[in-house]
Amino acid sequence: MAADVPVAAAASDLQFALQEVATAFTKQSGRQVKLVFGSSGNFRRQIAEGAPFELFLSADESYVLALAKEGKTLDNGVLYAIGRIALIAPNDSPLKPDAELKDLTAALADGRIRKFAIANPEHAPYGRAAQQALTKAGLWDKIKPALVLGENVSQAAQFATSGSAQGGIVAYAQVLSPTIAKLGTYALIPAEWHEPLQQRMVLTKNAGDAAKLFYQYLQSAPARAIFKRYGFALPGE
Repeated sequence: MAADVPVAAAASDLQFALQEVATAFTKQSGRQVKLVFGSSGNFRRQIAEGAPFELFLSADESYVLALAKEGKTLDNGVLYAIGRIALIAPNDSPLKPDAELKDLTAALADGRIRKFAIANPEHAPYGRAAQQALTKAGLWDKIKPALVLGENVSQAAQFATSGSAQGGIVAYAQVLSPTIAKLGTYALIPAEWHEPLQQRMVLTKNAGDAAKLFYQYLQSAPARAIFKRYGFALPGE
């Protein structure tokens, strides 16, 4: 028997957008939902081990498809968003963000960068995308000694904007949130610089009625409008 307040495991890049969606859902349906944010890879492992999440919103669809194959979900789920990454520098940083990472290249050469934050590429899809973009710019090996790894992309954004690091690569959806936008300046990194962040969600075998309602709501026009406002590309558009 699923609880009346379902627990949804959500990728960290959704921290701001999904809270807005959940608030709108509660207003419309009167039902609550509890959101837990973290790295998609960690959630994938926890769900495989029987964690009681009813809904999983992953930043990498491969984690959802793997769980589906293992029989932990109701089906293969649906794509709900395509994510983007951005370079952010805190307000007092000597780094000037640009889409092609040109100033980052110069800053690494002239010693302006001592610490640079990304999510851990081992289990955070946004960390992997950051690594791919840095590799594309020819900076991966040069920046490695300066890297500070966040457990997930939310922690990476904290590191990148706290002033202890000169910048970082985080989710575009984060830098568009009022909370983070005021902490620094950013540049959107070209989509072709990394593999597409195909974000898929799925109901687990534990899902009860409230989780199913929320899952439907996440695919509705009001929810899609919120995702779009946070810079996500939407499947089918």
